[in-house]
Amino acid sequence: MTRSTGEPVVVSRRIEAPAGNIFRILADPGRHADLDGSGMLRGGVCGAVVSGVGDVFVMRMHYARYGDYEMNNHVVEYELDRRIGWEPRPGRGHPDATASGAAWGHRWIFDLVPDGAGATVVTEIFDGSRMPEDKRAEVDSGRAWWQTHMTSTLERLAELCAAR
Repeated sequence: MTRSTGEPVVVSRRIEAPAGNIFRILADPGRHADLDGSGMLRGGVCGAVVSGVGDVFVMRMHYARYGDYEMNNHVVEYELDRRIGWEPRPGRGHPDATASGAAWGHRWIFDLVPDGAGATVVTEIFDGSRMPEDKRAEVDSGRAWWQTHMTSTLERLAELCAAR
């Protein structure tokens, strides 16, 4: 096995909406299935909106390899209208839910940088630098797959903002 670099997968897009409007969508797990470019998200389990570091939101998921399951997303970064990030951990129905070391340490992060009047550059980041080497290698092998889905997610986010 070759050693992976653990470099984050990063995709950016300029969206014609203020950062605050975009952040409200990202902080609402009930909206995540609407913007998901991977097709894996099925919806939030609870209607609570993320309000800060330490919050946990649960998402219903589907992946052919695992079937239906849940992921417990621990909010680890939160700067109102600027940055939000979470570390997913296997939840109910996931084959690794009770395994030790099931939390891989990867993060999904969204950075928002205002860009002129009423526009924002949104950067989605998949940071696998904290993942075990074998899991990091799997992600690096699927880098193009992640980039495609992240690009789709930002396209959907732009469409949601335009529809407001």
